[in-house]
Amino acid sequence: MRRVGRAPKRRLYRVRFHWPAMKSEILFKPGNRWRQRFLKAFLLVCLAGFVGLAFAQVWSRRRSAVSAGPIDRGGVPTWPLPERFEQDVFTFARLKYTSSRPERSSYAWFTDYPDADLNLSYRLQQLSSLRVHPEPKVLEIADPELFSFPWVFMSGAGNITLTDEEAATLRKYLLNGGAMMVDDFWGQREWDGVFLAMKKIFPDRQIVDVPRSHQIFHFLFDLPDSLSLQTSNLRSAVSNQGTGVTWEDNHLGGNTREIHFRAIFDDKDRIMVFLCHNTDNGDGWEEEGSDPWFFREFSEKKNYPLGFNIIFYLMTH
Repeated sequence: MRRVGRAPKRRLYRVRFHWPAMKSEILFKPGNRWRQRFLKAFLLVCLAGFVGLAFAQVWSRRRSAVSAGPIDRGGVPTWPLPERFEQDVFTFARLKYTSSRPERSSYAWFTDYPDADLNLSYRLQQLSSLRVHPEPKVLEIADPELFSFPWVFMSGAGNITLTDEEAATLRKYLLNGGAMMVDDFWGQREWDGVFLAMKKIFPDRQIVDVPRSHQIFHFLFDLPDSLSLQTSNLRSAVSNQGTGVTWEDNHLGGNTREIHFRAIFDDKDRIMVFLCHNTDNGDGWEEEGSDPWFFREFSEKKNYPLGFNIIFYLMTH
């Protein structure tokens, strides 16, 4: 993944876009009122316009630093919110957490920010019936607004530290129907860091492996077992083009070569936390405009379909 501070780029590629097989129906099982309101508003018809779409790549990393104020969209289109339903839209919500080591891109809350957030928001709005807010949100864990967002994203969390109060807040949020995706942490040391944070949130719940036969991998897009879903950062992927290497070995503790999907379930077998270990979906969203080969092999084949599956599955179960 590109570190904050790299020179901004403007690139344009146009490719033919063919998505994997897509399911045409979604099981609608509303839970609490918050989830039911979300589902009724947005999941009537899903993703009818994907197959065969001409897809234009136009954006990549732009910002030189994380700072306060409006996000520099850098060419990512914006769009109006639906009239009278301005508050009833899906928002990409990223959690801001504290790290135990010096924060830098790929080891901090702002890993792949803001491009991953902007690009996934745009693609959801552009290519599905989901109504999406054009401005992603960054949330402190202690922010009372957290409970207004049914899905939150955490990236680069290998060195995460949580206070007792933060752990209690996340526990309450998740048990009340919220869902969290954790992405882009590699190797044994970073797994250990995330594991300790998850056990602080849920000391009595198990973290279990999610097999590729699980519905989350086939919910909207059928992602077959033969398709490896591992994605390394852009630089590593391009330098290893044609070799079959999709992992990153520059992480402490080894154990980087096999992708793992794991989850924490509630008492009704609902996924509350979905963990993507040894893969970098965020780079597939962030860097979609940086290299045409990377886009074809990772962004459109793996990262966008999987991201859509995760969001829609968690929002409907």
